Amino acid sequence: MSEAEIDLKKRNKRNRRCAWPAFLVLVLLGFCVYAFWRIEPDLEHTLYPRAYQSIVQAEAETFGVEESLVYAVIKAESNFDAQAESPVGALGLMQMMPNTFTWMQSHVGGSYPAEALFEPEISIRFGCALLKLLLNEYGDLTVALSAYNAGMGNVTSWLSDTAYSDDGVTLKEIPFPETRIYVKKVLRYKEIYEKIYGGMENG
Repeated sequence: MSEAEIDLKKRNKRNRRCAWPAFLVLVLLGFCVYAFWRIEPDLEHTLYPRAYQSIVQAEAETFGVEESLVYAVIKAESNFDAQAESPVGALGLMQMMPNTFTWMQSHVGGSYPAEALFEPEISIRFGCALLKLLLNEYGDLTVALSAYNAGMGNVTSWLSDTAYSDDGVTLKEIPFPETRIYVKKVLRYKEIYEKIYGGMENG
């Protein structure tokens, strides 16, 4: 065998050795893509659960609000932690302030201490009732969610200010950054819930 043939054989051998790692990387990448494709539905359900489903269905139907909206608010407010408490004192799954809870009891009925908001059924019932009240009051989902986060007093003030509303009905700008981010988050979560689980009843 000539020296040139020996060199060629050595180069071919080296090329084959170099090709194996690249081949293994491609195989591993393909496996990862396949595995992710297989688990993606479960991952979506894990990230966007329908916890407390029977309660949400019942209370959403009672008050005539969309289940997807209720789940979206719970996801944004507490991420399904029934014992959640915000730095400003909002409590429970749907993060209601105690003074709002007391006021809502005059609309919904009952006589509960603030700690009752840690009970999922109570939190969801009064959260749904408040969402419906705000939707009826303002007739616009973005405005209603702004009021859920920032309070009716602030939102009513914004609607009367031409810097934030052209028609007194809708908001062209939400002045509070926290509320602006909150509304976008809830609306995005609502779309995701409807995409994952299909159309949801009520509302």
